[in-house]
Amino acid sequence: MTELSENLNDLSYKIIGCAIEVHKILGPGLLESAYQKCLIFEHEKAGLFVKKEVSLPILYKDIELDHGYRIDLLINNKIVIELKTVEAFTDVHTAQVLTYLKLGKFPLGLLINFHSKILKNNIKRFINT
Repeated sequence: MTELSENLNDLSYKIIGCAIEVHKILGPGLLESAYQKCLIFEHEKAGLFVKKEVSLPILYKDIELDHGYRIDLLINNKIVIELKTVEAFTDVHTAQVLTYLKLGKFPLGLLINFHSKILKNNIKRFINT
C-alpha cells in the first residue's frame, strides 16, 4: 500500500467516525443542511480542513463552464463528501460522486445517507482510478 492510500484510508476512517458521531446524536429525519453543519463542526474538531459547497466547473476543450455543481464537503482538498437524506441511494447519486471525482481529479469520495437507522450501512466509498 502506498503512503497516499494509507493517508486516504486514515482520513476516510476519521471522516466516517465523525459522520457516525453526528448520526448517533441526531438520528435520521433531519434536513441535509443540519447534518452538514454538524459534520463541519466534528471534522474541524478532529483537525481536518473542511470546505463546504465547493464550486466545481466543467472544463470543455478551451472553455470553463460553471453550471452550479457543488461538492457538499471537501476534506483536506482530497476527499469529496456527498450528503443525502433519502430513502435509498440511486444510480444518480453514484454518478454524481463519480463525476465530482473525475472533474476535480480527487482520489476518494464518500456518499453518506443520514436517512437510515444504521449509518454504516448507508455509506459508499468511491476511488478515482
